[in-house]
Amino acid sequence: MIQLQNNTHHRSKYPMSLKRELAGRWLTVWSTAILLITANAAYAQTPADKPASNPNAAAESSTPTPNPHDAEFSDYRFRDSESLARLRLHYVTLGTPHRDSHGQIDNAVLVLHWTASSGASMLSPEFMRSLYAPGQPLDASRYYLIIPDNIGHGQSSKPSDGLKTKFPHYGYGDMVDLQHKLVTEVLGVKQLLAIVGVSMGGMNAWQWAETYPDDVKAVMPIVSLPVKVSGRNLLWRRIVIDGIRKDPGWDNGKYTAPIFASIQGWRVSRMMIDGVPHLQSSVPDTQAAEAFLHATDQQTARSDANDLLYSLESSQDYDPQPKLESIKASLFALNFTDDEFNPDELQILQSNIHRVPHGTYFVQKGGTDTFGHLTMAHPALWAEQVRRFMNRVHGDTSTASK
Repeated sequence: MIQLQNNTHHRSKYPMSLKRELAGRWLTVWSTAILLITANAAYAQTPADKPASNPNAAAESSTPTPNPHDAEFSDYRFRDSESLARLRLHYVTLGTPHRDSHGQIDNAVLVLHWTASSGASMLSPEFMRSLYAPGQPLDASRYYLIIPDNIGHGQSSKPSDGLKTKFPHYGYGDMVDLQHKLVTEVLGVKQLLAIVGVSMGGMNAWQWAETYPDDVKAVMPIVSLPVKVSGRNLLWRRIVIDGIRKDPGWDNGKYTAPIFASIQGWRVSRMMIDGVPHLQSSVPDTQAAEAFLHATDQQTARSDANDLLYSLESSQDYDPQPKLESIKASLFALNFTDDEFNPDELQILQSNIHRVPHGTYFVQKGGTDTFGHLTMAHPALWAEQVRRFMNRVHGDTSTASK
């Protein structure tokens, strides 16, 4: 680990070369922080924030066991014409496909994860209990759930497998193409009943509805906006990318040891991404602050700089705004008022949703018991919105409103 020094008030004591090195290290701290935030979001809570015990343990125990699979594609060519000799796409299924009178699968739901995470994040106990258990909105005894690791993530092909910076550069468009290839060619699903995606997965859901308008009936993008990545959302990504590439240990992506700087960056970013009302309530004094920092320190995870770099750069091709009118699917977007990554005060979702022919939205109020953008990792807080969405999928539009 790199020891960081605070030279803010004594700049004249240090040569320019040292200043640049320290600046690069601080930027790398941010890269560590963002990755750890997303990778550990499901566990980012203090003891007081733990979800209540499940009173229906018998029902929960009957939830099907996740079934892992790997799909492989030979000589796969990406949108920019780069190729990979053998591409592996890992995915998990829950439930059983149901076929209609024409022999077509009619109950498939694609569930998509967030940046620098994997499908495993969507299979945490809280997800299983709140969304997939019997009687829940995505009841696995009713729906055929498909939960992939996106390209560059989890157990799917990624730079850290060995190619490092020789790994093909992929974009969100490539992610969606591979999801579509998995769904239609590997699993034989002609039309998805629904897509539920969070953060990056929500952005993928917007893209699916435009790129493959006849191949999905309904989409639910969560904590995402239908515009290109810009403003603060773009700046933090560029800061992280720049920090990785300027880190002294980077060596053009050929590093042999972790280049991440300090847990301090994870602490700072963990604070930044949480909900402001929640932190004000849960950290009222020094003792609570120390407990928060201790819990945060326990959430450190191993990560790879190349994987993170590729993942962040992949968002550069995201921009569904110009073609929103082309969306045929029923669309129900969910955001949170305390999400500082997608500030509701900008009214971006509200000013664009009218262009989606069958689109509606709901901005759920945040508070002391929510987690800002990280509310995405606590589905117990928004499962009822998924229920409203699925009711719309099945023809009941009375429960959704703009």
